[in-house]
Amino acid sequence: MGIVAWYSYMKTKNTVSDSEGYFLAGRGLTGGFIAGSLVLTNLSAEQLVGLNGQAYNSNLSNMSWEVTAGISVTILALILLPRYLGGAFTTLPQFLSTRFDHGTRTYVVILFMLGYAFVTIPSVLYSGALAVLQLFDVPGLLGISLEQALWIVVWIIGIIGAAYAIFGGLRAVAISDTLNGIGLLIVGILVPILGFIALGDGSIMEGMKTISTDNPEKLNAIGSRDDSVPFGTIFSGMLFMNLFYWGTNQYVIQRTLGAKSLAAGQKGVLLTGFLKILVPFMMMIPGVIAFHLYGPSLATMDLAYPTLINDLFPTILTGFFLAVLLGAVLSSFNSLLNSASTMFAYDIYKAAINKGATDKQMIRVSQWFGTILALVTFFIAPLLLRAPDGLWNIIRQFTGFFNIPIVAIVLVGIFAKRVPPIGPKIVIIFHVITYYMLLWGLPAFFNIEIPINYIHIAGILFFVEVGTMLVAGKVRPLREDFVFKADPKVDSTPWKYAVPVSIILFGLMLFTYILFSPIGLAYANGSVSGWFWPVSIALLIVTAVLYYIALKTWERKNAAGF
Repeated sequence: MGIVAWYSYMKTKNTVSDSEGYFLAGRGLTGGFIAGSLVLTNLSAEQLVGLNGQAYNSNLSNMSWEVTAGISVTILALILLPRYLGGAFTTLPQFLSTRFDHGTRTYVVILFMLGYAFVTIPSVLYSGALAVLQLFDVPGLLGISLEQALWIVVWIIGIIGAAYAIFGGLRAVAISDTLNGIGLLIVGILVPILGFIALGDGSIMEGMKTISTDNPEKLNAIGSRDDSVPFGTIFSGMLFMNLFYWGTNQYVIQRTLGAKSLAAGQKGVLLTGFLKILVPFMMMIPGVIAFHLYGPSLATMDLAYPTLINDLFPTILTGFFLAVLLGAVLSSFNSLLNSASTMFAYDIYKAAINKGATDKQMIRVSQWFGTILALVTFFIAPLLLRAPDGLWNIIRQFTGFFNIPIVAIVLVGIFAKRVPPIGPKIVIIFHVITYYMLLWGLPAFFNIEIPINYIHIAGILFFVEVGTMLVAGKVRPLREDFVFKADPKVDSTPWKYAVPVSIILFGLMLFTYILFSPIGLAYANGSVSGWFWPVSIALLIVTAVLYYIALKTWERKNAAGF
């Protein structure tokens, strides 16, 4: 951790004197740094603890959140990113201000801030602290309760992470993320290998055979209606929740806004999609291994991964794992702080309070706001200890308050030219009230249970809200069609292989579902069913043909001067 901090400092020294250097890394990030930072920002202890806990408790149906990210990153690379970079935007609300008005910008910033302060940042701190507590038995070492130890560890992690975001800016965040990402990849490979060895009494192959033949239903990613993620939700609310995260969430897209060119941004984004396909193997299979090793004996599902690490890792690797774990936690935490501070500086301070703010004032205000926000989240994070349904589900449910309206507004803003500013404002207020009533209000006050999964509810609300904005566009349309005016600060030439590589990404995504399905490893009467290989080969052929067509189409357009 010290080496990563030193290297990040050396690489960012004297690069944060102006606002563009501090908030967007000087618009100089390459594809490798973008992918490394995106992945580590996304894969924190929340995934390590939460996903493995879900796999331990049920099956692999929760991998949908990770694997289907390929759809969203493709949309970001091919549709959204050219517009973001073309307008030289620093924040998503700035983009919405250009399309609608300052009021819409303010509404969206408030949604982001509330979501970051009360859900996303506290969950990152809590999950990281919980893993540290289990790994090193902090309560036992200090002779204090679990809750007291949780408070101490949350504050230690938070203070270190805040230092990166507050003093180093986006470039320090991106560099430290990439270095820590290498460590996370090493740990992600080691844990299932050591787990298979333990499960197979010294044989990796025997361990693999055990999880594919004993309780093979644990390897099923095709969720039923009784699972927390039914398979059908992939095509409803999850699609839009993931699109919000990867396409419109400030703390994710800020890396792409700092790309040195459109091609570099597209490379980084699509590489992220490939890395996300590895998540079930690195962050869910260990949960299945924990089920086979311990049975249903653990106190909570969120203890599955920390217990596995504690039992399997030799002492010399435990410290390395702690550094990687904290690196992942710090990555997500400092990225969130950095993005929240960026939005406050640009979308509140400069847009409404001090329009003539200098770079020095912008950076100083951002640092003060980041400090205050960090302190607020330090007090909220330990309260998640009382979450009844596991860390993963509670986070996903509460992010539903702000992700659906934001992605709906962005898509309507891009594709509908006459929708007025009143549309997004109505939608934001409607969504917050309606989502709360459907999930918690009706059951609590009227004893009415909505008999569908919350992800389907999110999907229904998306279409209702898009329809509401389109109706507003018919009733009170803008006088003239909105026309996007490009004014890029970086090279806007697309990457030649963006579409062909997207096709390969889709093929791998589908194969992962085939692998973890009743015709694949979840087959009840053996390792895989007789359908597995024919279906896989057919998918390979279709992917290869589509790749060839996409590449030739690009070459023809390029030759014709398009």
